[in-house]
Amino acid sequence: MRVRSNHDQSLLIAGERVMNPYCSESTEVSDALLRVIAHMPTLSLPVLLNDKLSQGISDHQFMRIAVWLAQKSYDEGGCPIGAVIIDNETRRIVGKGHNTLVQENHPYNHGETAAIRDAGRIDFSRTTLFTSLSPCEVCASLLHMRGFSRVVAGDVTNASGTEALLSAKGVKVDVLEDTMGIALYARFRQEQPLLDLEDWRGVCAIHRH
Repeated sequence: MRVRSNHDQSLLIAGERVMNPYCSESTEVSDALLRVIAHMPTLSLPVLLNDKLSQGISDHQFMRIAVWLAQKSYDEGGCPIGAVIIDNETRRIVGKGHNTLVQENHPYNHGETAAIRDAGRIDFSRTTLFTSLSPCEVCASLLHMRGFSRVVAGDVTNASGTEALLSAKGVKVDVLEDTMGIALYARFRQEQPLLDLEDWRGVCAIHRH
């Protein structure tokens, strides 16, 4: 919550008052800043970004944050898929995450589910989810079940097919491909085809391969 006084403006986070956000609306939204946003815990983002700067971040830039999250997973030895959830009105990030199949030994913690878990118990009908890769069928079903109003896919070159399913269920779907994300996933698929197969179809698919 925002606290104002005659002398300053500060933030109250977890009961502790902190200084004004480090970045203001005059800050350049560079790729370096987007990478910092990707790596910073969601609950700490108000320390970094003020409201006006958040409102000025474009859909392309939110998608790039999702791609930087995908890169983070790739660097950890995992599947390069990331996702970001924003509030439609304020455009604040309310959740983000990346695939942790390998890192957490978790068979269905995809980028989308990780971001949903990070956001917690909120009204997702007031949000948009940006995902670096077209959602799998399981994630697409969850996005519909949780009432997302809009989903933006950053790569339908390496994977696609659920866009029509989401649209048929009343979810607005946009495609906003990110060349960095497309190249990253293509490289991963070439380097680790069996891990890619497991992430989509499970270990049993490897045994049938």
